[in-house]
Amino acid sequence: MAKTKDLGKDPIGGLLIRLAVPAITAQLINALYNIVDRIYIGKIAETGDLALTGLGITFPIIMLISAFSALIGMGGGPRASIHMGEGNRDAAEKILGNCFITLLGISVVLTTVFLLTQEPLLMMFGASKNTLPYATDYLTIYLCGTIFVQMALGLNPFITIQGYATTSMLTVIIGAVINIILDPIFIFAFNMGVRGAALATIIAQGVSAVWVVLFLVGKKTKLRLQPRYFQFDKKVMLPVLALGLSPFIMQATESAVNIALNSSLQRYGGDLAVGAMTICSSVMQVVFMPLQGLTQGAQPIISFNFGAGNFDRVKKTFRLLITTGFTATLLIWCFIQFFPEPFVALFNDKEDLTNITVWALRIYMSGIFMMGIQTCCQQTFVALGQAKVSLFLALLRKVILLIPLVFILPLFLQDKVFAVFLAEPIADITAALSTGTMFLLRFGKILKHREEVLSAQK
Repeated sequence: MAKTKDLGKDPIGGLLIRLAVPAITAQLINALYNIVDRIYIGKIAETGDLALTGLGITFPIIMLISAFSALIGMGGGPRASIHMGEGNRDAAEKILGNCFITLLGISVVLTTVFLLTQEPLLMMFGASKNTLPYATDYLTIYLCGTIFVQMALGLNPFITIQGYATTSMLTVIIGAVINIILDPIFIFAFNMGVRGAALATIIAQGVSAVWVVLFLVGKKTKLRLQPRYFQFDKKVMLPVLALGLSPFIMQATESAVNIALNSSLQRYGGDLAVGAMTICSSVMQVVFMPLQGLTQGAQPIISFNFGAGNFDRVKKTFRLLITTGFTATLLIWCFIQFFPEPFVALFNDKEDLTNITVWALRIYMSGIFMMGIQTCCQQTFVALGQAKVSLFLALLRKVILLIPLVFILPLFLQDKVFAVFLAEPIADITAALSTGTMFLLRFGKILKHREEVLSAQK
């Protein structure tokens, strides 16, 4: 298995570049699924601002759907990678088969539940009588493609862990290109508006899902989808779910954060403030994607070498990861603080919405420079199979800090809208400092324990 030998022997710097660059590219292009929708929708004549705000209201449900794919894919991928490092291919394939059938079951449940409850949920999330029709038009169609989202996002990590980063990247590129081509056709040429954007998205996700499945049953893959493993085996899936709980919480709590932010901003600032939040979260998603791609590129290297007992390579990979991650987020912070206007102009050109968004974006993303530390340390815990600490850190930033701050800060500050946007950087900086400290205290102990386990096995 040449690709997995690369993970254990090739120079770390070149290896990280080979894996991270396609992963970063894939993440950036993945952001285009929703970002392109928002750009086109924001440009719809006369109703673009309301349509964009309505689309923003759907984010919590869309993020929750993606969170379930992360629960399975980001939980199963590292565990399969560790087994590959041990040379146990059968155990890795058993994880893959179990994850596949679990994703199918999740798709059916999510589609049914959200189709039946979408309108009351959207009203809870901050929709108004002006924005609800746009939100339901988009979400009804999007929900019909839930199975494609689960397959594309949930199974793609099993391609990445084999070292096929370029193939994994193509999963996203193929879908994104289709989405970009179909969006203007459906939205403007066919005059479908937000419904056209949703239709373009699920068609694109469907093609990506087919691409992933075909690869995992093809000749090139080292881990193959085996029908004999298409079952829910508790002994296999419980450790997967435990490890995947951290990335699931990260994405699911993003949904809860959107609910808290949108409902608070609707109360204090109305549709205009919610529209600004939609753009701010879109920009955050775009600039955060390279960091996510970087950690995804490092994860197979760390997991494989941790499983194989190559601890020097684990340490070297982490040092390179944290240095690159912190530098990247510091540069992003500089761009946002000094040049916010071009980011905002991508989504809307109405003066009122543009002015409030430029002001809000500087506040909302003023703590982004610390997110390199937060994300790199947390994702390394996931790569090392540390389910409990990963879960706590996922809860810390959003559930323990950010959501309470969204409701507490307006009680003490006169400018309520400012207070809501300020909650994000306070939570970002506090969580990053806590995560970095915890990593320093636990990293050496984790490696030492693994060394003892491997020695006992010999």
